[in-house]
Amino acid sequence: MNRAVRLAAAVVLGFAVVTGVRGADTYKIDPMHTHIGFSVAHMVINEVEGKFKEFEGTIVVNPDAKNALVSINGTIQATSIDTGVEKRDNHLRSADFFDVAKFPTITFESKKAAHKGPRDIVGGTFTMHGVAKDIVIPVTVKGPIKDPMGNTRIGLKATITVNRKDYGLTWNKALEAGGLMVGEDVEIEINAEAVKEVPAAK
Repeated sequence: MNRAVRLAAAVVLGFAVVTGVRGADTYKIDPMHTHIGFSVAHMVINEVEGKFKEFEGTIVVNPDAKNALVSINGTIQATSIDTGVEKRDNHLRSADFFDVAKFPTITFESKKAAHKGPRDIVGGTFTMHGVAKDIVIPVTVKGPIKDPMGNTRIGLKATITVNRKDYGLTWNKALEAGGLMVGEDVEIEINAEAVKEVPAAK
């Protein structure tokens, strides 16, 4: 666990955990207005960026506490990885990296959330390449607002760094000048919009 995640974990311990909120609002991720991207060092001198194009998830907030975050749950289809280079993407889908035939999804399931000021912190289980680890993610929730069609929307932004080796993604090559071809730390950034689910009429 890197230093930033340990620090966030310490902060969570100082907050009241928000659980079991009655009357919480559930929002469904809008894939048309959501971006899940990542970046990783390449040959020491550069950063390669990519994204995942297929995913789904829900965000639950407490409207009685200024829309404090209650939970986040999401699933990414690993095969939808896209770095803009087909040959590289196929390599990333192979057993050298994500091994999508065996591990088709990347998931996050929250267990607890805390709120202080403009920022929320959520702790939960992040599963990638068949390895599940508990992590803590600082997030910012914005809204709600009404869109022109009358739907209620919220926005969510989160950034976290994970070490891919912790999840069994260990492929690499040493460079003659020193260093490794692919960095170990991967920065993941989520910029999401989600639409409030309306209960079905009885």
